Amino acid sequence: MARQRPMSLMRDIRIRLLKGPDLAQLEALEQRQKRPWSRRQLAEVLGQDCFGVWGMELAGELVAYAVVARLPFDAELQAMLVAPEWRRHGLGASLLQAVIDQAQQWRAERLLLEVRAGNTAALQLYRRAGFVEEGRRRGYYPPLEQGTGAEDAVLMSRRL
Repeated sequence: MARQRPMSLMRDIRIRLLKGPDLAQLEALEQRQKRPWSRRQLAEVLGQDCFGVWGMELAGELVAYAVVARLPFDAELQAMLVAPEWRRHGLGASLLQAVIDQAQQWRAERLLLEVRAGNTAALQLYRRAGFVEEGRRRGYYPPLEQGTGAEDAVLMSRRL
């Protein structure tokens, strides 16, 4: 699909709750990252009421998604992915806002997440959306590439 200018792009985007029939398209997008979730993991989150899986479509193609879990008092963003060719166009911010809106509808007190310390683009996105760092898990994430070390998980939250 040819890249569109950002202004026209946002008019053509559709954000919706994904369901079981969306599994193949969700899995295809997920397989594009270095440490993808398995088909079984994706099917589980699509099939449980305590999760919301939000998809962002452009011309019927899934270009981004987010998984948010409903907890007793909070909500947790468990995964978020924008297809590499669609990054830096505001899609992540729009999808994150949909997640925040869902967490508020659930009457969650906070939205929690964790992110690799080296994922500077995601950290900037979350900070711009009002998330603050609450702590770190040292060496939590395995290396993405051979010859690199484990990465810290940055724990963040946003009051709702």
